[in-house]
Amino acid sequence: MTRCARWTGRTRRMLRLTGAGAAALLALSACSSSDGDSGGGSGASSAGGPDKPSGTVNVFAAASLTESFTKLGKDFEERHPGTEVVFNFGGSDSLAAGITSGAPADVFASASPRTMKVVTDADAAAGTPATFVRNRLEIATPPGNPDKIASLKDLTGDDLKVVLCDRTVPCGAAAQKALTAADLKLTPVSYEEDVKSALNKVVLNEADAAVVYRTDVQAAGDKVEGVEFPESADAVNDYPITLLKDAPNADAGRAFIELVRSAEGRQVLTEAGFTAP
Repeated sequence: MTRCARWTGRTRRMLRLTGAGAAALLALSACSSSDGDSGGGSGASSAGGPDKPSGTVNVFAAASLTESFTKLGKDFEERHPGTEVVFNFGGSDSLAAGITSGAPADVFASASPRTMKVVTDADAAAGTPATFVRNRLEIATPPGNPDKIASLKDLTGDDLKVVLCDRTVPCGAAAQKALTAADLKLTPVSYEEDVKSALNKVVLNEADAAVVYRTDVQAAGDKVEGVEFPESADAVNDYPITLLKDAPNADAGRAFIELVRSAEGRQVLTEAGFTAP
């Protein structure tokens, strides 16, 4: 059973206050693809060579990758007995802040080059990050689209409760870019810390619509309905991934990235609604 702990605004404030405290908090806020204790084996790269990864691999990944990476994590563990993949899913900005504050992680997969740049500028990446998928926006509405939303312009109606991702996270930055392309101004009822939080407002009937990734609309199934809009083509997000410079288990981290970028990984990501770079 997967264990998850969501990132919150309080987490981001704590990240700004202390790097050591942030690292401890991040270590606790893990989402593991198995029930075993994730504390053992995180430094096991010396026990298994690069062709035989072992131990725990810690992956920090954008919230929109939750479903596809969770599946790939299980596939990785089956392919490499003795490994465990532990995920921290959240807003890319919070994840980048955690990494630059010293949180132990092997891999970082961001929802935008801008947030990845925070990590590379801090000299925390091992090598040059590689774009592995792209994603675009959709409007999420309750099932049946009761307000008959058909375009981005429809979201500007005074009687609609619309939710956006925070401007600091990639889905929020992309939404603002799409609104600018459409020459529209929109004041949401709330800005959410990541795309899953924005989508959940619609699922819980706390909002009439949210601008999220189409992959999240697809993952939600019949809980929401997706509305495409042409301006999303002006706000496509590239997703880069990198091994981290101080990775506790670099061999396993490198092997996980290889799986993500393999034909099997591309198939899982494409089925989730992502597109090739």
